Amino acid sequence: MARHSGGDDRLHVLIIGAGTGGMCLAHGLRNAGISVAVYERDKTRADGLHGYRVGISPTGARSLRECLSPELFDTFVATCARPPRHFNVYTEKLGRVASFEIEPPEDPGQAEHSVSRMTLRQVLLSDMDDVVEYGKTFTRYEQTPDGRVTAHFADGTTATGDLLVAADGTNSPVRRQFLPDAVVRDSGVIAIAAKAPSTPENRALVPEVALNGISTFFAPKGQFMILHSMEFPWDHDGKVKDGVGGNDAELIARWPGLLYDNTRDYLNWGLSASAGKFPADVMNLRGPELMRVALDMTGAWHADVRELMRRSDPASCFAVRIRTSEPVEAWQPGNVTLLGDAIHTMTPGMGVGANTALRDATLLTRELVAVAEGGKKLTEAVGDYEAEMLPYGTARVADSLAQNGMSGSDPLHRPFIGRIVLAVARTFFRANDKIPALRRRFIAGLREYRGSDAEA
Repeated sequence: MARHSGGDDRLHVLIIGAGTGGMCLAHGLRNAGISVAVYERDKTRADGLHGYRVGISPTGARSLRECLSPELFDTFVATCARPPRHFNVYTEKLGRVASFEIEPPEDPGQAEHSVSRMTLRQVLLSDMDDVVEYGKTFTRYEQTPDGRVTAHFADGTTATGDLLVAADGTNSPVRRQFLPDAVVRDSGVIAIAAKAPSTPENRALVPEVALNGISTFFAPKGQFMILHSMEFPWDHDGKVKDGVGGNDAELIARWPGLLYDNTRDYLNWGLSASAGKFPADVMNLRGPELMRVALDMTGAWHADVRELMRRSDPASCFAVRIRTSEPVEAWQPGNVTLLGDAIHTMTPGMGVGANTALRDATLLTRELVAVAEGGKKLTEAVGDYEAEMLPYGTARVADSLAQNGMSGSDPLHRPFIGRIVLAVARTFFRANDKIPALRRRFIAGLREYRGSDAEA
């Protein structure tokens, strides 16, 4: 085995990017006794816009439980927002189309969790000061004569290891070098998102059932909105709320990540439509200008929905082009590999992007543990990881793009046929809401997809 930078004979893994998948992998490797270093371009652990919701499915929860220490996994569960109890569908006029109750299992490792991105980031960065190096912008890698790999950074420093893992997201510079023909393209859809404080006045604008779950709005012209109500176990001052007791209160009180986390209770909305429905310069707009665009686009929507949008924090408002990966052919395995958005960027259509990255991290951890224990050669382990990861990742990308409205070419966005497609979609949800057998099948299918680790 090649030596790592500390001078012993352990496998040494370099991870580019301290996002969800990269940090889950780092925990799994370190807890298994494998030497690992993470290189993050942000200058501090509080940098970046990380405050929006991530839905951690049972698949993601199992991955976190496997890779994190027991106490850190318990901290993850304790710092999640109140779990969603309903999945709701509305018209743009706040007309109820459907509402499905979500029964959470007792085992948190099999449950659906709502978490702020910033909070999850702080959980995953906990106890990792000796692993993560900040302010490291990756520029390129090179293969060394002894079969290892060296990463180069913009500040002139380098790092050498046995394996380089690209966990650096959709715009991955590692992928650009490693798979120069891989394509990430615009889906033809743009979204605007923002947060409103979860005050009594703002909560009064939202139906009670929507405050206890995830709500979607299907509207004419291919417009789609998702609304999340996020309530955390700490108050505006960062103190544990009354009624939160026992082990959860102790975990939160002694969790250092709360010092870096500005997350407080909020209502988060995201409005999407085909790119042509937005002003040509929408990606150059900021804050109040973007909120005005969203309000102009929703002039026929219910007044309470628009008032909630109007009351949102302009500093939290941003626009994003929804992007998606094109399938890639398998490659010859070596000492560079990829996980998460670096290899399978997907739309938010199925809400499984972060969970797929966590699944990647767990799978790669298992393979590298086999290497450390002498059961596999490194190239064999990387090849086995890629042979399993690529099919399910490609399938998840396709699933997310196929959801109503996630592609700009979807019929839902067309002027005339879109009305028919919208009517069909609403009829589908109404039928599943009203007919018990269809209702049970819908909920079971959603639970099975969100919790599946089976090969795609």
